Amino acid sequence: MTSFRRLFRARFLVITFAAVAGSSAATTDLPALWAERVKSVVAVEYVTVTETERRPTVSMGTVVDAAGTIILQSVAIDPRAALRQLKDFRVYLPGEGAGAPAEYLGQDAFTGWHFVRAGQETRARLTPVTAFAGPGEPRRPAIAEAVWGIGLRPKDEDFQPYILRSSVALLQAIPQLTAIAQQEVAAPGLPVFDLQGALVGLAGPSGGQTFLQISRTGRPVPTLLINVEESSAFLVAAEVLPHLGRIPRDPSGRPLAWLGAYGLEPMDREVAKFLNLQSQSGAVVSEVLEGSPAEAAGLKPRDIVLALNGAPLPQLKPDRAVVAFLEREVERRAPGEKFTLTVLRGTERVEIAAALGEQPKLAREAERRYFDRLGVTAREPVYADAIERRQRPGVLAGVVAHFVKAGSPAATAGLRPDDWVREIDGAEVKDFADATARLALIEADAERAEFVLLVARGNETAVLRVKLK
Repeated sequence: MTSFRRLFRARFLVITFAAVAGSSAATTDLPALWAERVKSVVAVEYVTVTETERRPTVSMGTVVDAAGTIILQSVAIDPRAALRQLKDFRVYLPGEGAGAPAEYLGQDAFTGWHFVRAGQETRARLTPVTAFAGPGEPRRPAIAEAVWGIGLRPKDEDFQPYILRSSVALLQAIPQLTAIAQQEVAAPGLPVFDLQGALVGLAGPSGGQTFLQISRTGRPVPTLLINVEESSAFLVAAEVLPHLGRIPRDPSGRPLAWLGAYGLEPMDREVAKFLNLQSQSGAVVSEVLEGSPAEAAGLKPRDIVLALNGAPLPQLKPDRAVVAFLEREVERRAPGEKFTLTVLRGTERVEIAAALGEQPKLAREAERRYFDRLGVTAREPVYADAIERRQRPGVLAGVVAHFVKAGSPAATAGLRPDDWVREIDGAEVKDFADATARLALIEADAERAEFVLLVARGNETAVLRVKLK
């Protein structure tokens, strides 16, 4: 019933959209606008090859150049998946059930977008969304302005395209300038246009609405409902168009800039008042990571960052947005780039010259090995593992349980994903190679009845007896 209702609404919106737009712009040929702009959207399917299955995933994408480059939202790909697990990328044109091969190009850290490139045979049938941007400055929608976008039905309906229409209710910098429409206006990752067909933005991830569910007992229970197929929020064109060329040079997304100021928090309003900084935005540094560029530059915990390269941090609402602004300013740069931070340390303003470094190895880049009989994937520990567990990042002995197969001996023993294995059968695990060699011997020993693991889980330590027979 839900799918039928949504499809009915989509068809109703097509009729309503044509009627309203026709009355406000008599010279606009909406069928012609639709026919051209729908060529700038696609569906992208890929397979994640896990330890136990091949899991297909479908996301919506927007074509951004004549080379057939497509951008997908950051949530389109599981951040825990290693590159070698991502297979069989295919691009589907709206209304067609047969896809064509595509290539994964990687993720850009600054925008969060994943980039995919369509094959040569598909590119001639695509139109870059930049063709609808128009000359001059990017088009910015106004409050109450009518806008429309594109949605795609599921794969079993051949990704049939449909129109969504709404009006802009709010424009807010969070920190990117984002328009919030009164209702869903496009599928996440697909473009939004004005009534003349000019590009005004790109729909972001779906938001949610909180409702109260009343039970028979009469007690209301808050329930968050999320529409994963359509979104009412979109980045305005000025936040999209300048960054479409940030195609990764490598599927890993590297090089990745790194500062190492950890746990940034917005400056508390009461603290700002006490320091006479009511008209100033700031980000408080909770921790400076060991061996990081921030440590080398002399940044200290409890420093309050007030300016970047002499420019005060913008005042944004909610206050948390200033943290995202500062993090994005790091992510948009490359390792080796230098900049100056103005910080308040106690009552003194200090200028700190910092040079960005290369981000340490990420979990998705770490070595892994799956042991089927044991039911666990061992992963090489990385810098972030130590930080999350409040340990020195220079000491990465042990191995992390990345995946635990349900019903396996490891799962029955109580091993959980992200447990840090410190000892195997009473012997300290030196590194990934040491751990996998020990686990391989246990896996190959058909007579082995059990083995023992010492694991760290948060601030606790547990001894697990894994029974193989």
